[in-house]
Amino acid sequence: MKGKDFITITDFTADEVKDVIARGMILKHMSAWGEGPKPLAGKAGALIFHKPSLRTRVSFQVGIAQLGGSSVYLTDAEIGFGKRESIEDIARVLSRYVDFIVIRTFSQEDVEKLGKYSSVPVINALTDLTHPCQVMGDALTIMEKFGYIEGVPITYIGAPNNIANSWLNLASLLPMNLRIATAEGLAPDEEILKRATGAKKSKISILHDPKEAVKGAKVIYTDVWASMHEKQKSEERSKLLASFQVNRTLLASASPDAIVMHCLPAERGREITDEVMDGPHSVVFDQAENRLHVQKAIIMHLMK
Repeated sequence: MKGKDFITITDFTADEVKDVIARGMILKHMSAWGEGPKPLAGKAGALIFHKPSLRTRVSFQVGIAQLGGSSVYLTDAEIGFGKRESIEDIARVLSRYVDFIVIRTFSQEDVEKLGKYSSVPVINALTDLTHPCQVMGDALTIMEKFGYIEGVPITYIGAPNNIANSWLNLASLLPMNLRIATAEGLAPDEEILKRATGAKKSKISILHDPKEAVKGAKVIYTDVWASMHEKQKSEERSKLLASFQVNRTLLASASPDAIVMHCLPAERGREITDEVMDGPHSVVFDQAENRLHVQKAIIMHLMK
């Protein structure tokens, strides 16, 4: 019988989230010593990618190999996802060949459909709506830096995109002080925000004053102002969000030991300055590394 998928963070319980983060930290330490379990020996995963990728593709392929498994990389040219062949049939066929499926695509609904008809675990490696693997790696990074995550004042600043939505999903499971700072007229996904506030686990604020939003924050998180599917909005967002740039002046209002996060790729000089991204508060490249370790932990958890 099929176990769980990982399509949003809320597919896991709070305890499962904590266990996966803890396992990711252990795997990171083991990797540093050149050691590690090989639970995927003889196992294979399908990697379906419809968007360009550096961190996601490399971290999944390397992580699967480190766990002793193999992977098959598939683009839309090979399978014509939902066009040449229905998503239902793709799910059923791949389930006969591989032990799990990783997908990076546009539509959240397509990933949910893939999970519904697949008899092996499906992992959401990014959609326009959510980016759960990224935020799990971010949570691991915050744990590394502070030793805990629950109650840490976290400010996400900029365009409320799939990263902000995934932070809200995490806030519906773990108690945290999450502030989302964005321009008037912009907001996270309405349903995700409603569920997160309704869970009553966390203090969640939507703010429009960037300086007020970062006051006392221990984590300042930003991302590009226009995601891959929104590049036509780039100029408009630049005007709307100009005062939300993470720079030295804004950082001065945060906690003295604050860390600065960005999921990459960054548009340096727009949402974040070089001075901050390459400065002593930045953990941007720790985040990138931790994707590798937390994704291994996610796969191990789903594969039991």
